[in-house]
Formats: sequence, structure tokens, C-alpha cells
Amino acid sequence: MISTMFRKSRLEKAGAVFLALAIWQIGALLLDRSIILVTPVAVAQRLFTLLPESDFTHAIAFSFFRIVGGYFLALLVGSVLAVGAGHYHGLEMILWPYIHAIKSVPVASFIILCLIWLSSDSLSVFIAFLMVLPIVYTNMLQGIKSTDEKLLEMAEVFRMSRLRKLKYIHLPHLKPYLLSACSVSIGLSWKAGIAAEVIGIPDGSIGEKLYEAKVYLSSADLFAWTAVIVLISVVFEKLFLRGLKMFFDRLERS
Repeated sequence: MISTMFRKSRLEKAGAVFLALAIWQIGALLLDRSIILVTPVAVAQRLFTLLPESDFTHAIAFSFFRIVGGYFLALLVGSVLAVGAGHYHGLEMILWPYIHAIKSVPVASFIILCLIWLSSDSLSVFIAFLMVLPIVYTNMLQGIKSTDEKLLEMAEVFRMSRLRKLKYIHLPHLKPYLLSACSVSIGLSWKAGIAAEVIGIPDGSIGEKLYEAKVYLSSADLFAWTAVIVLISVVFEKLFLRGLKMFFDRLERS
């Protein structure tokens, strides 16, 4: 029953994607101005011509490791700060203006400011880190604060070790908050990281390729590299969330 529903859901999503591509193709043909809107067929053709180029994989690797590095750094720092703020109200108050400032200030403002302090090569790392940090921190802090006090009191009565409390109380309770934070923030890290590259234009990055596509008015390149970004972001999100769920499932079974 579950497998049938899952298969039906996948077919529905595939149908929706096919419909979107068909509307895009028809719209581009009716407009008949490739400089404004290129057809998905032309984008696919351009993508296949980019694949064998030597700097294609280099650009992907350059952006991937920096953006993902910034993401994991934010995941680590955000979790540590949330644990500290959940146990010490004073730390939460100290962090409050910084977290809200990061959430409120536009990404473009941070990028321009950070260009003064950082090199363009490391800009995407810091911007991805900065955009993900408040999401992880806020979700984790909310999860820590909503932990059942009665369970914690029971753990104290039975003198459970900190490791056992972490394994059987804290981590299972934090699971939905962490999964939600990761699901929301992965896409945002890629959006912010690529935006930083487009403005900073580091050599050999995906952002540089997008900037060049704009300069030379190459809509096919622009859409092709955008498709690459979406594909990498989606694949990374699926793999990472699956790995995270497997970790929690093993934890629950042990």
C-alpha cells in the first residue's frame, strides 16, 4: 500500500515537471526571442555541450565545496549555540540581536559588506554560513526549550548518564526540528552562496559562469547553469536528509 502511494506520488511529480516543461517550451516558441526566453530543448542541448568542457567540473567543485562547507559550519555552530542558549538564558539574550540582525539584513548587503573584509574566493563560504546559522539556531533552540521537563526529571530520578539522556531524550525530541531546519536551509545556502559568487565573481566558480552568461546575453548558458545549481542542490538535500534520517533510525533501534 505504502509503496503504491509512493510510486503514485513520484508519477504525479514527474507529470507536473513534464507539464511545466511543456508550458515553458510553448511559451518560448510563442515569444520567439531566445535572448529573453530560451526553450528547454535548447537548454538541454547547451548543457550537454558544457559537460565535456574542462572547466565545467572545476566550477561545480569550486562552488560545491565552499557552499557545503559553509552549510556544515553553520550546522555545527548553530547547534552548539542553541545548546548553550537553551541552558543559559543570558547567552540567549546576548545572541538575540545578532540572530535577528542576520535574519533581517538583505543578503546583498551582507555580500557587499563581506567583500570589504574577505576575498572573493571565501565569500560564498561565509555567506552560506551566515544565512543558514539563524535557521539552525532558532529551530534547535525551540526544540531544546520544548523538551518534556517530566522526562528530564525522571532521568534525574533514575540517575541516567548525560550520554543516555542525549541518546534517549534529547536527540529523538530534536529530530523533527533538525530535519526541518536542514530541509529549509540547504536550498537557501545555495541561493545565497551563488548570489555571493555572482557579485564577487571568484575565478572558476558557477557564479562567474552566470555572470559571463549575463554579460554575453547567453540565455542558454544562464538556464543551463541554473539547472545545474538546482540539480546539485536537490541531490545534496535528498542525500543529506536521507543520511540524517538513517542516523536517527539507527539511534532509535539501538
